[in-house]
Amino acid sequence: MPQWTMINSIEPDPFTKGGAFVAGTRYKLGDYAPYLYHTTDYGKTWNLITTGIPAEHFTRVLRADPKRKGLLYAGTESGMYISFNNGANWSPLQLNLPIVPITDLAVKNDNLIAATQGRSLWILDDITPLHQLDDGMAKSEFFLYKPLPSYRMGGFQSKRIKNAGINHPGGVMVNFYLKEKPADSVEVKLEFFEQDGDLVKAFTTKSKEDATKLTELKKGGNLFVWNMRYPDVKSFEGMVLWGAETAGPKAVPGRYRVKLSIGGKSQEQEFDIVKDPRSSSSLADLQEQFKFLTEVNNKVSEAHQAIIDIRETRKQLNTLVDKIKSDEQHKALVDKSKDIDKAMTAVEEALYQTKNRSSQDPLNFPIKLTDKLGGVAGLSGIGDFKPTSQSYTVKQELTQAIDTQLAAWRKIKDEELPAFNQLVKTAAVDAIILNKP
Repeated sequence: MPQWTMINSIEPDPFTKGGAFVAGTRYKLGDYAPYLYHTTDYGKTWNLITTGIPAEHFTRVLRADPKRKGLLYAGTESGMYISFNNGANWSPLQLNLPIVPITDLAVKNDNLIAATQGRSLWILDDITPLHQLDDGMAKSEFFLYKPLPSYRMGGFQSKRIKNAGINHPGGVMVNFYLKEKPADSVEVKLEFFEQDGDLVKAFTTKSKEDATKLTELKKGGNLFVWNMRYPDVKSFEGMVLWGAETAGPKAVPGRYRVKLSIGGKSQEQEFDIVKDPRSSSSLADLQEQFKFLTEVNNKVSEAHQAIIDIRETRKQLNTLVDKIKSDEQHKALVDKSKDIDKAMTAVEEALYQTKNRSSQDPLNFPIKLTDKLGGVAGLSGIGDFKPTSQSYTVKQELTQAIDTQLAAWRKIKDEELPAFNQLVKTAAVDAIILNKP
């Protein structure tokens, strides 16, 4: 080591007894060369380990990863570098980090934190893929990394911010590698399962719904963030709700599995969702909250499916009536159709405010049963708390009211519609009826 070298950092080698790393600089003497050294004999001898770092990128700091032997991170005057072989070779680790002096580094909770000169603090979230890299992965067609344990907590990330840093994503970060971008004809699917094998949610490139569509796949490294939520409430075209929460409940802390499938081949990994350490609620409280929200969402979805079925039934009734309404011999059929439509409309309007056309319409028209019950879910899903006794009372009252309407719809579906279909058969309505000029 040259004389008059300023030592910026001393890092113990976590895997070698008597081992250590040092990072030094001599830029104040006009020497801009990098100086990184490794010892394995308590400092008796030192080996220069700077291969791959440009000659004028003088070094500021070196840190060793505590979980993978040989994995090192170096901060220089002109950016970040990484080594997988104890410094025998270095490669840039710049990603979206600006070219900026890296004055210090820290590895904490499997995240890499960089202090810069002029660009504040930067964090490389989740460096566990670096722990899992190997030659076999690089040769495979695809590889699913084991996800980092994820805290069950809120969070929001916007990727379009230009004047500030990007927040940590709120959810389970699933990293996977693709040797080549799959063709559009090949289905790529990510599925999340409970520990016992029950499917929680699936995302696929073939999905017709945006909420479960797997997009933006690319060659190389990919990141998908699951927000830890179960499937959303059933929706329908034009649905406008006021205070209802339609998102699925958050997963309870515990062990889960993720499965990546591409073209008939698949890989699986286990991961943990852990409780927010700031939360005072017990696991039993969170399980009770999850059960409550699941029951509410299932009931709202059941009612919304009834609305979908009612509207489809009305559409088919109207199509038939439009053909035969001018023929007096089919008057009984037309009248029966009107009676059924009237009964269905009563159910639909009790379940949902049909006058809503925009998000502001509920200010003028009172919300109905599914909106009210969804509102209970919205309030009960705030924070990590079990539902209050009042929440259970309101849930029971609204559920009973919805069940009354669903029973009325089932009566129409199971009795009135079969009877109407029999009338149509008896009347021998022609399949094709041309309008008279």
